[in-house]
Amino acid sequence: MADKPSRALVLYGDGFAPLIHSSHTHLHSLASIASCGFLSLPNAPASENQDDRIVREFGILVDASYEAHLNLPLIPTISERFMGMKAALITSNSSLESFGSKLGFTVLQLKDFSNNNNNHSKLLELLGFQEGKTVDTSEFDLVFLHIGAGDNKDKAASYDLEFINSLVGGIMNVAQLGSEIGSRLHFSVVLSYGSVSDVDDSSNLSISVKKEEEKSDLSVLFPRQSYTMKGENQRKNVRHHSPMLMAQWQYAVTRKDMAKTFSFKDFKENGGNLVIPADRFVHEVAFKLWKAPKYGA
Repeated sequence: MADKPSRALVLYGDGFAPLIHSSHTHLHSLASIASCGFLSLPNAPASENQDDRIVREFGILVDASYEAHLNLPLIPTISERFMGMKAALITSNSSLESFGSKLGFTVLQLKDFSNNNNNHSKLLELLGFQEGKTVDTSEFDLVFLHIGAGDNKDKAASYDLEFINSLVGGIMNVAQLGSEIGSRLHFSVVLSYGSVSDVDDSSNLSISVKKEEEKSDLSVLFPRQSYTMKGENQRKNVRHHSPMLMAQWQYAVTRKDMAKTFSFKDFKENGGNLVIPADRFVHEVAFKLWKAPKYGA
Protein backbone atom coordinates (compact mmCIF):
# COMPACT_ATOMS: atom_id res chain seq x y z
CA MET A 1 0.00 0.00 0.00
CA ALA A 2 1.33 3.45 -0.93
CA ASP A 3 1.95 6.07 1.76
CA LYS A 4 0.02 8.66 -0.28
CA PRO A 5 -3.17 8.40 -2.32
CA SER A 6 -2.62 7.50 -5.95
CA ARG A 7 -4.09 9.22 -8.99
CA ALA A 8 -5.56 6.99 -11.65
CA LEU A 9 -5.51 6.91 -15.43
CA VAL A 10 -7.61 4.32 -17.27
CA LEU A 11 -7.23 3.75 -21.02
CA TYR A 12 -10.37 1.93 -22.12
CA GLY A 13 -10.24 0.50 -25.64
CA ASP A 14 -13.75 -0.67 -26.49
CA GLY A 15 -13.65 -3.48 -29.06
CA PHE A 16 -9.87 -3.64 -29.53
CA ALA A 17 -9.04 -6.93 -27.78
CA PRO A 18 -9.37 -9.02 -31.00
CA LEU A 19 -7.04 -6.64 -32.86
CA ILE A 20 -3.95 -6.87 -30.64
CA HIS A 21 -0.87 -7.81 -32.67
CA SER A 22 2.72 -8.60 -31.83
CA SER A 23 3.63 -5.17 -33.26
CA HIS A 24 1.89 -3.44 -30.33
CA THR A 25 5.06 -3.64 -28.30
CA HIS A 26 4.16 -1.05 -25.66
CA LEU A 27 1.02 -2.94 -24.68
CA HIS A 28 3.03 -6.13 -24.34
CA SER A 29 5.75 -4.36 -22.36
CA LEU A 30 3.12 -3.06 -19.95
CA ALA A 31 1.66 -6.55 -19.52
CA SER A 32 5.12 -7.91 -18.71
CA ILE A 33 5.43 -5.70 -15.60
CA ALA A 34 1.75 -5.36 -14.68
CA SER A 35 -0.87 -7.31 -12.80
CA CYS A 36 -3.10 -8.81 -15.48
CA GLY A 37 -6.50 -10.45 -15.57
CA PHE A 38 -10.09 -10.35 -16.76
CA LEU A 39 -13.23 -8.34 -16.06
CA SER A 40 -16.39 -10.40 -16.54
CA LEU A 41 -19.55 -8.93 -18.04
CA PRO A 42 -23.22 -9.92 -18.10
CA ASN A 43 -24.81 -11.09 -21.31
CA ALA A 44 -26.14 -8.35 -23.56
CA PRO A 45 -29.89 -7.67 -23.72
CA ALA A 46 -31.66 -8.87 -26.83
CA SER A 47 -31.60 -6.51 -29.82
CA GLU A 48 -29.21 -4.07 -28.16
CA ASN A 49 -27.77 -1.50 -30.55
CA GLN A 50 -24.12 -0.44 -30.60
CA ASP A 51 -24.56 2.86 -28.76
CA ASP A 52 -26.60 1.20 -26.02
CA ARG A 53 -23.90 -1.46 -25.60
CA ILE A 54 -21.15 1.15 -25.35
CA VAL A 55 -23.03 3.06 -22.65
CA ARG A 56 -24.11 -0.07 -20.77
CA GLU A 57 -20.62 -1.58 -20.62
CA PHE A 58 -19.02 1.68 -19.51
CA GLY A 59 -21.74 1.92 -16.86
CA ILE A 60 -20.77 -1.55 -15.65
CA LEU A 61 -17.11 -0.52 -15.44
CA VAL A 62 -18.02 2.37 -13.13
CA ASP A 63 -20.74 0.37 -11.32
CA ALA A 64 -23.47 2.78 -12.41
CA SER A 65 -27.02 2.08 -13.45
CA TYR A 66 -27.68 2.10 -17.17
CA GLU A 67 -31.15 3.46 -16.35
CA ALA A 68 -29.55 6.84 -15.60
CA HIS A 69 -29.07 7.15 -19.34
CA LEU A 70 -32.79 6.63 -19.88
CA ASN A 71 -33.81 9.69 -17.84
CA LEU A 72 -35.04 7.68 -14.89
CA PRO A 73 -34.38 9.02 -11.35
CA LEU A 74 -30.78 10.15 -11.08
CA ILE A 75 -28.29 8.02 -9.22
CA PRO A 76 -25.60 9.57 -6.99
CA THR A 77 -22.67 11.11 -8.84
CA ILE A 78 -19.28 9.45 -8.82
CA SER A 79 -18.08 12.16 -6.43
CA GLU A 80 -20.92 11.40 -4.02
CA ARG A 81 -20.26 7.68 -4.22
CA PHE A 82 -16.50 7.86 -3.75
CA MET A 83 -15.66 10.43 -1.09
CA GLY A 84 -15.46 13.50 -3.29
CA MET A 85 -13.47 11.86 -6.08
CA LYS A 86 -12.96 14.20 -9.05
CA ALA A 87 -13.29 12.27 -12.30
CA ALA A 88 -13.01 13.06 -16.00
CA LEU A 89 -14.20 11.12 -19.04
CA ILE A 90 -12.51 11.69 -22.39
CA THR A 91 -14.48 10.36 -25.36
CA SER A 92 -15.79 11.14 -28.82
CA ASN A 93 -19.01 9.16 -28.40
CA SER A 94 -21.98 11.51 -27.93
CA SER A 95 -24.12 8.95 -26.08
CA LEU A 96 -21.29 8.29 -23.66
CA GLU A 97 -20.75 12.02 -23.19
CA SER A 98 -24.37 12.37 -22.06
CA PHE A 99 -24.18 9.35 -19.78
CA GLY A 100 -20.87 10.46 -18.25
CA SER A 101 -22.27 13.90 -17.47
CA LYS A 102 -25.23 12.35 -15.66
CA LEU A 103 -22.82 10.29 -13.58
CA GLY A 104 -20.89 13.40 -12.52
CA PHE A 105 -17.87 13.05 -14.81
CA THR A 106 -16.31 16.14 -16.33
CA VAL A 107 -16.54 15.28 -20.02
CA LEU A 108 -13.64 16.24 -22.29
CA GLN A 109 -13.24 15.84 -26.04
CA LEU A 110 -10.99 13.06 -27.33
CA LYS A 111 -9.85 15.21 -30.26
CA ASP A 112 -8.09 17.54 -27.80
CA PHE A 113 -5.86 14.66 -26.70
CA SER A 114 -5.12 13.01 -30.03
CA ASN A 115 -3.56 15.66 -32.22
CA ASN A 116 0.13 15.82 -31.28
CA ASN A 117 3.08 13.82 -30.01
CA ASN A 118 2.64 14.89 -26.38
CA ASN A 119 -0.84 13.49 -25.80
CA HIS A 120 0.39 11.40 -22.88
CA SER A 121 1.75 14.53 -21.18
CA LYS A 122 -1.61 16.29 -21.52
CA LEU A 123 -3.34 13.31 -19.90
CA LEU A 124 -0.88 13.21 -17.02
CA GLU A 125 -1.22 16.96 -16.43
CA LEU A 126 -4.93 16.43 -15.70
CA LEU A 127 -3.77 14.30 -12.75
CA GLY A 128 -1.17 16.79 -11.54
CA PHE A 129 1.89 15.12 -13.06
CA GLN A 130 4.12 17.72 -14.70
CA GLU A 131 7.76 17.66 -15.77
CA GLY A 132 8.44 14.47 -13.86
CA LYS A 133 6.97 15.82 -10.63
CA THR A 134 3.70 15.48 -8.73
CA VAL A 135 2.03 18.76 -7.82
CA ASP A 136 0.19 18.92 -4.50
CA THR A 137 -3.25 19.43 -6.01
CA SER A 138 -4.66 18.09 -9.25
CA GLU A 139 -7.66 18.86 -11.39
CA PHE A 140 -8.78 15.22 -11.24
CA ASP A 141 -8.20 12.09 -9.16
CA LEU A 142 -9.37 9.73 -11.92
CA VAL A 143 -9.26 10.10 -15.71
CA PHE A 144 -11.00 7.64 -18.05
CA LEU A 145 -10.02 7.83 -21.72
CA HIS A 146 -12.49 5.92 -23.91
CA ILE A 147 -11.73 4.98 -27.51
CA GLY A 148 -14.15 2.81 -29.46
CA ALA A 149 -13.23 0.63 -32.42
CA GLY A 150 -15.08 2.24 -35.30
CA ASP A 151 -15.68 5.59 -33.58
CA ASN A 152 -13.20 7.26 -35.90
CA LYS A 153 -15.00 7.10 -39.25
CA ASP A 154 -12.03 8.53 -41.13
CA LYS A 155 -9.49 5.92 -40.04
CA ALA A 156 -9.33 2.16 -39.51
CA ALA A 157 -9.66 0.68 -36.03
CA SER A 158 -6.04 -0.45 -36.29
CA TYR A 159 -5.02 3.23 -36.33
CA ASP A 160 -6.84 3.84 -33.04
CA LEU A 161 -5.24 0.79 -31.46
CA GLU A 162 -1.84 2.08 -32.50
CA PHE A 163 -2.79 5.36 -30.83
CA ILE A 164 -3.53 3.46 -27.60
CA ASN A 165 -0.25 1.59 -27.95
CA SER A 166 1.60 4.88 -28.44
CA LEU A 167 -0.07 6.42 -25.38
CA VAL A 168 0.99 3.45 -23.28
CA GLY A 169 4.57 3.86 -24.47
CA GLY A 170 4.63 7.57 -23.69
CA ILE A 171 3.11 7.12 -20.25
CA MET A 172 5.44 4.28 -19.29
CA ASN A 173 8.43 6.31 -20.44
CA VAL A 174 7.47 9.14 -18.07
CA ALA A 175 6.36 6.90 -15.19
CA GLN A 176 9.56 4.89 -15.09
CA LEU A 177 10.34 2.40 -12.37
CA GLY A 178 11.26 4.23 -9.20
CA SER A 179 10.21 7.65 -10.49
CA GLU A 180 8.06 10.06 -8.51
CA ILE A 181 5.25 9.77 -11.06
CA GLY A 182 5.53 5.98 -11.23
CA SER A 183 4.96 5.70 -7.50
CA ARG A 184 1.80 7.85 -7.57
CA LEU A 185 0.20 6.93 -10.91
CA HIS A 186 -2.16 3.96 -10.88
CA PHE A 187 -2.32 3.01 -14.56
CA SER A 188 -4.90 0.66 -16.07
CA VAL A 189 -5.43 -0.48 -19.64
CA VAL A 190 -8.74 -2.22 -20.34
CA LEU A 191 -9.48 -3.69 -23.78
CA SER A 192 -12.82 -5.31 -24.57
CA TYR A 193 -14.19 -7.51 -27.35
CA GLY A 194 -17.02 -5.12 -28.18
CA SER A 195 -20.22 -6.66 -29.52
CA VAL A 196 -20.30 -10.41 -28.93
CA SER A 197 -22.98 -13.08 -28.64
CA ASP A 198 -23.22 -16.66 -27.44
CA VAL A 199 -22.26 -17.87 -30.89
CA ASP A 200 -18.92 -16.08 -30.44
CA ASP A 201 -18.09 -18.26 -27.44
CA SER A 202 -15.23 -20.63 -28.07
CA SER A 203 -12.86 -22.57 -25.88
CA ASN A 204 -10.03 -20.08 -26.42
CA LEU A 205 -12.14 -17.18 -25.06
CA SER A 206 -13.86 -19.02 -22.21
CA ILE A 207 -13.26 -18.14 -18.56
CA SER A 208 -15.52 -20.87 -17.15
CA VAL A 209 -14.49 -24.15 -15.56
CA LYS A 210 -13.52 -26.68 -18.21
CA LYS A 211 -16.24 -29.11 -19.20
CA GLU A 212 -14.19 -32.14 -18.20
CA GLU A 213 -13.73 -30.68 -14.72
CA GLU A 214 -17.47 -30.07 -14.42
CA LYS A 215 -18.07 -33.75 -15.15
CA SER A 216 -15.52 -34.91 -12.60
CA ASP A 217 -16.65 -36.91 -9.57
CA LEU A 218 -15.25 -34.06 -7.49
CA SER A 219 -17.30 -31.38 -9.26
CA VAL A 220 -19.61 -30.98 -6.26
CA LEU A 221 -16.60 -29.83 -4.25
CA PHE A 222 -15.68 -27.04 -6.65
CA PRO A 223 -16.59 -23.68 -5.10
CA ARG A 224 -18.45 -21.16 -7.20
CA GLN A 225 -16.01 -18.80 -8.84
CA SER A 226 -15.94 -15.40 -7.15
CA TYR A 227 -16.78 -13.53 -10.35
CA THR A 228 -20.14 -15.35 -10.40
CA MET A 229 -21.04 -14.10 -6.92
CA LYS A 230 -22.17 -10.77 -5.46
CA GLY A 231 -21.81 -11.01 -1.72
CA GLU A 232 -23.46 -14.28 -0.74
CA ASN A 233 -25.77 -14.32 -3.75
CA GLN A 234 -25.04 -15.86 -7.11
CA ARG A 235 -25.00 -13.39 -9.98
CA LYS A 236 -27.49 -13.95 -12.75
CA ASN A 237 -26.78 -13.67 -16.45
CA VAL A 238 -22.98 -13.89 -16.25
CA ARG A 239 -21.20 -14.10 -19.60
CA HIS A 240 -18.54 -16.79 -19.25
CA HIS A 241 -16.59 -15.82 -22.34
CA SER A 242 -15.07 -12.80 -24.09
CA PRO A 243 -14.21 -10.80 -20.94
CA MET A 244 -12.46 -7.46 -20.85
CA LEU A 245 -8.67 -7.77 -20.69
CA MET A 246 -7.10 -5.67 -17.94
CA ALA A 247 -3.50 -4.77 -17.06
CA GLN A 248 -2.76 -2.56 -14.03
CA TRP A 249 0.57 -1.11 -12.97
CA GLN A 250 1.89 1.15 -10.24
CA TYR A 251 5.47 1.06 -9.08
CA ALA A 252 5.88 -0.79 -5.76
CA VAL A 253 2.09 -1.17 -5.40
CA THR A 254 0.78 -3.67 -7.96
CA ARG A 255 2.10 -7.21 -8.00
CA LYS A 256 3.87 -8.36 -11.14
CA ASP A 257 2.65 -11.70 -12.43
CA MET A 258 4.01 -14.12 -15.04
CA ALA A 259 2.19 -12.69 -18.08
CA LYS A 260 4.50 -11.46 -20.83
CA THR A 261 2.06 -10.40 -23.56
CA PHE A 262 -1.23 -8.51 -23.65
CA SER A 263 -3.35 -11.46 -24.79
CA PHE A 264 -6.25 -13.58 -23.62
CA LYS A 265 -4.16 -16.75 -23.64
CA ASP A 266 -1.30 -15.30 -21.60
CA PHE A 267 -3.63 -13.62 -19.10
CA LYS A 268 -5.54 -16.86 -18.59
CA GLU A 269 -2.42 -18.96 -18.12
CA ASN A 270 -0.19 -16.49 -16.28
CA GLY A 271 -2.25 -13.51 -15.09
CA GLY A 272 -2.37 -12.75 -11.38
CA ASN A 273 -5.80 -11.10 -11.18
CA LEU A 274 -7.78 -14.03 -12.63
CA VAL A 275 -11.41 -12.88 -13.10
CA ILE A 276 -13.33 -10.19 -11.22
CA PRO A 277 -16.75 -8.75 -12.09
CA ALA A 278 -16.40 -5.62 -14.21
CA ASP A 279 -18.64 -3.66 -11.83
CA ARG A 280 -15.98 -4.00 -9.11
CA PHE A 281 -13.27 -2.39 -11.24
CA VAL A 282 -13.97 1.20 -10.20
CA HIS A 283 -14.05 0.16 -6.53
CA GLU A 284 -10.59 -1.40 -6.83
CA VAL A 285 -9.26 1.75 -8.47
CA ALA A 286 -10.96 4.04 -5.93
CA PHE A 287 -9.33 2.07 -3.12
CA LYS A 288 -5.90 2.97 -4.52
CA LEU A 289 -6.99 6.63 -4.45
CA TRP A 290 -8.08 6.31 -0.81
CA LYS A 291 -11.66 6.91 -1.91
CA ALA A 292 -13.20 3.50 -1.11
CA PRO A 293 -12.70 0.51 1.22
CA LYS A 294 -10.96 -2.59 -0.08
CA TYR A 295 -13.08 -5.04 -2.06
CA GLY A 296 -12.18 -8.70 -1.68
CA ALA A 297 -8.82 -10.12 -0.62
